[in-house]
Amino acid sequence: MIDSVQSYPCAERLTLVEQVHGCTVADPYRWLEDPSASERWLRDQDDLWLRYAASLTSRFRWKNRVRQLSDVSSVSTPVWRGDRCFTLRRETGQQYAVLYIDETPLLDPKQLDPSGLTTLDAWQPSPDGTKLAYQLSRGGDERSSLHVLDVLTGEPIDGPIDGCRYSPVAWLPDNATFYYVRFRQVRRHRLGDPDDTTILADEASYGLEISADGRWLTICTTTDVWLADLTTDAPPRHVPQDATTIMSVGPDGRLYVVTTQGICIGDPTKPTVWHDYIQPNAPLTGLAVLDDVVLVSTATEITVHDRPTGRRLRTLDLPGHGSVGSLAAHGNRAWFPYTDSVTPPTVCSYDASTGQTTQPPKSRDLKTHHLTTSSGVELRVIGKPGPRPTILYGYGGFGQSLTPTYSAFALAWVEAGGSFITATVREGTRHNKQNTFDDFIGAAEHLIAEGWTTADQLAICGESNGGLLTAAALTQRPELFAAAVCSAPLTDMIRYELSGLGERWTAEYGSVKNPDDFKTLASYSPYHRVADGVKYPAVLLTAFGNDTRVDPLHARKLCAALQHATASSRPVLLRFEPNAGHTTGGINLAADILAFVADQTGLGS
Repeated sequence: MIDSVQSYPCAERLTLVEQVHGCTVADPYRWLEDPSASERWLRDQDDLWLRYAASLTSRFRWKNRVRQLSDVSSVSTPVWRGDRCFTLRRETGQQYAVLYIDETPLLDPKQLDPSGLTTLDAWQPSPDGTKLAYQLSRGGDERSSLHVLDVLTGEPIDGPIDGCRYSPVAWLPDNATFYYVRFRQVRRHRLGDPDDTTILADEASYGLEISADGRWLTICTTTDVWLADLTTDAPPRHVPQDATTIMSVGPDGRLYVVTTQGICIGDPTKPTVWHDYIQPNAPLTGLAVLDDVVLVSTATEITVHDRPTGRRLRTLDLPGHGSVGSLAAHGNRAWFPYTDSVTPPTVCSYDASTGQTTQPPKSRDLKTHHLTTSSGVELRVIGKPGPRPTILYGYGGFGQSLTPTYSAFALAWVEAGGSFITATVREGTRHNKQNTFDDFIGAAEHLIAEGWTTADQLAICGESNGGLLTAAALTQRPELFAAAVCSAPLTDMIRYELSGLGERWTAEYGSVKNPDDFKTLASYSPYHRVADGVKYPAVLLTAFGNDTRVDPLHARKLCAALQHATASSRPVLLRFEPNAGHTTGGINLAADILAFVADQTGLGS
């Protein structure tokens, strides 16, 4: 461990002070929001990081081990169109997965762009399987463009259409028309026609699905649903259901609506009349209507139900206490991905005619412990009891639960003698956001009090909203941690709406335009909570030049503020990748984080 960073790059502190809703808000590093103005400062930060990284003799060992653990083959759940089966497969040694039709490669991102910068973001075949709509982005920027190719010849036949960031595609039975989302508008596109029709614009993110007969288009957000009868020219009708997440018209012609309270069914011609169908014990994540039964999934369980009545018949046997992904159905069979802490994602299948479920093999035998704090926060521990160097990981936002999943990053750490702990914190929104931070801080206190680790051995890590979580924790309770890693974090919550996708996140965080929301945001905004003379833990901020979700300015501003303020000899560092996006850090990033955390917590020393 190096004792200190000799000197940090000079960062001018502005005397910029603004009045917001009658409150004084200082912003001394506003100039770092401008990438061109901060070029020199960023180069100096790069030099600082590289000098520090060069002292980490374990970097290459971590890199090799993470690569070995990451290099596992994978296959997606199959998508059937007619008698054609589409799957996404990645073999060991491949950088990106390849899209197959049956056993034949159809779309290989590496062939499209040998530089490896182009990624396949999403894809959807037409009902007869003769055409494929797919989306590409470059350099991790996620600004997807939509293309269409002829499956039989491999030749492009339409596109590109830009502005289709992870757009769902719902094909009509004519195999020549589809609905998609562009710039948060639901549009209808006919192949070869440059003029699309906008059918819904509601400033939201959408899910789209067409019924098998092509009559009904269902449109879903996280809180609202619409239903369009495509045999008429009438606009989509809003369906009065609360907090609906999934809606589809099944092959039996019934309308299935998944809400936070369960599944209701109805007649799509009368979408205001509902009947209770299935009432689960946990929030549902998927629905598959088979020939004879209906399957519903939560994050960790799949149950089988009688199709006419919804009566629960059985629970599928899963390989362990892991996570299941989205369901796919064809005839009387269903497929779903399964993963846990030691099992790479594997596709399992269920045959309703025999009642059999395939089981993936276990790849490792590592002990998992389950702890609960006094406030009810569940902690999932991989590793042995301590005290020992520990990584505490959290997220806590946007309705996403951290269910068990395979992680080469976590396994490499545990193999080296550390403990990796995931905290299932409350997902507080707006005025309740501090609950999330309190849960995470409480988890750290519990681990220290119960002897699993010590403050000198505890590191916290998080990405995106999890980066905000770790930044909030380290600025609120710096004495609890030896190190913190904030990857692609939000840190300036007073101005978060002005960059990246911030304007879309006001339902999660609130808006500075609202006085009450502003008061809450100002109370925990990490950048604004930094105080002079505090002994902050070692901090590694990571940011990405092509990140279109969270602008790197957040990492830059917090880095400058902490470097100016800290009274600790532990380093505050910024690791910046100019040609990577929000989710494309990869093996090098994982290895650098592990080396940094090991250095600061004493793992291997």
